[in-house]
Amino acid sequence: MNNIKLLLVDDEKAFLDTITKRLEKRELNVSAVYSGADALAALEKDKTLEVVILDVKMPGMDGIQTLTEIKKSFPLVEVIMLTGHATVESAIDGMKVGAFDYLMKPCDLDALVKKVEGAASKKREHEAKITEARIKEISERMV
Repeated sequence: MNNIKLLLVDDEKAFLDTITKRLEKRELNVSAVYSGADALAALEKDKTLEVVILDVKMPGMDGIQTLTEIKKSFPLVEVIMLTGHATVESAIDGMKVGAFDYLMKPCDLDALVKKVEGAASKKREHEAKITEARIKEISERMV
């Protein structure tokens, strides 16, 4: 799957820089920010972002709070939660709020890329269904 627009959100600069470079080598279009507030601003600015990889543990707005805000404002954007501090509770919370999936740090890059591709595919399918419904609605009004 080509041209996936991905946003990485993590307060750990070294991790973010490394994973960004590794994903770009896989030909993903990657943007990176260091906080939940920056993630929301990036999504507002670039409406073509499809998938967010979001760290759970961040100062200020944590991953669950950020996920909640993303799903309120950008419901079709898919979010993969990523953490080095996974608990069953945070995984369940993330899935309840609408995360696409959940991975532990450090994660296998192939597994992460597969999750990103699955998330982007889901978003594109939803967009196609919405477009199809709108076209049907417009054509029915014209009859």
